[in-house]
Amino acid sequence: MLAAPPETHTSVAARLDRLPLCGFHRRFITLIALGAWFDLYDLFMMAYLGAALQASHFLTLAQFTEVIASSFAGMFVGTLVLGLASDRYGRRVSFLFMLAIYSVFTLGGALSTTPHMLMAMRFLAGIGVGAELVVIDTYVAEVVPRHARGRYLAIAHLIGFSAVPAAALLSAALVPTHWLLDGWRWVMIIGSAGALIAWYLRRNLPESPRWYESAGRGEEAEQVMLAIEAEVRRETGGDLPPPVLAPPPISRPASIFQPASVAELFRRPYLGRTCMLAVFHLLQTVGVYGFANWAPTFLLRQGRDLSHSLAYGALMASVSPLGPAIAVLTSERLERKWTTAILALSMAACGMCFPFASGGAAIVGVGAAMTVLSYWFSTVYHTYQAELFPTRLRATGVGFTYSCSRLSAVLSTIVIGALLARGPFLVFVFMAAAMTGVAAVVAAFGPRTNLRALEEVSA
Repeated sequence: MLAAPPETHTSVAARLDRLPLCGFHRRFITLIALGAWFDLYDLFMMAYLGAALQASHFLTLAQFTEVIASSFAGMFVGTLVLGLASDRYGRRVSFLFMLAIYSVFTLGGALSTTPHMLMAMRFLAGIGVGAELVVIDTYVAEVVPRHARGRYLAIAHLIGFSAVPAAALLSAALVPTHWLLDGWRWVMIIGSAGALIAWYLRRNLPESPRWYESAGRGEEAEQVMLAIEAEVRRETGGDLPPPVLAPPPISRPASIFQPASVAELFRRPYLGRTCMLAVFHLLQTVGVYGFANWAPTFLLRQGRDLSHSLAYGALMASVSPLGPAIAVLTSERLERKWTTAILALSMAACGMCFPFASGGAAIVGVGAAMTVLSYWFSTVYHTYQAELFPTRLRATGVGFTYSCSRLSAVLSTIVIGALLARGPFLVFVFMAAAMTGVAAVVAAFGPRTNLRALEEVSA
């Protein structure tokens, strides 16, 4: 159309932010959410399989701790390395590569014959899944208009967190069975096969035009941008609104482009945000994954049998999508900085009630409340962290700081395993203290981001 030439002199950011929401954005977020689904399926699958593996004596409590730790160690490597790769090679390529690694080694885990083989497969699968949420956060933040990026990322997490009850229900249904293979192996095979299907469906995703522009690849950014605008025009049946002027992104000509480095995160103006997010992730993992990964084991250690532990875990997990659903409704209305801090304090208070719940209804009720708060919190902070760095450094910044959560998961798993031997109460004191620290660091040092252009926030 005749209106296109003037747009070529406007930044990609401004052109993306003025687009009306339509079928293109809905298809994009659906394909992105498939990655989140398998990431979260993998994260929480072992919580339910762990109780079964201990009850069947395939793993001891100490070995289960090592399996969880090895998985998070792999995620630490994947988050750090593949987060950097995403800024160097692009969001789409990294996305597809990660899902392929996850699918292959999750299948390997399902076929493991010894605890040590399972540990190795979980480590390698963790590398594949490690940076999945990092790339999702950056990808969505860069493609969806600023007035809807919080809501659309919440929708991706809403779809993704439906994997938690799916993992719980599949575990409860399949673990007691034996059809050719032990039931727990089928739970892992389903994850591997589904990830391969998701890989196939996502192969036609467009690259982020913001990333192309930040990498000095202006012609490719223009081609992707024109294709997106043409699709939006066809769907809306009218002219596009004029671009809203925004600060230009920090980009470089392709001939002198240098990939972002971790060292740049520790120089101004990003040093404060890097330190804030690193401390945030060291602490938040203790509360979020500490509860999610260990809830069935807490119940098993309190003397409840395997069937009750898995049933209670499935009921608690069934409300998992409610947290992201609340975020969908509130993410653009409530400032993300303060929502994150308040939810962290709420999780600390709720978690302290869990060891005192005795009857089945009380256990499920408190556990369900903790689940909703945790995943509302998780959805909000995933949007928040992707807003704090410029495009050329976004996946590096989010990946490096988010890798602290994977390292924390390894260390906190060891601590929780040791504390659990003395009873669940000390575990929940540990979690509550960590979440209180999360609230303090975000309240003190986190910037406001709602409804601001990414280039404005990162500048």
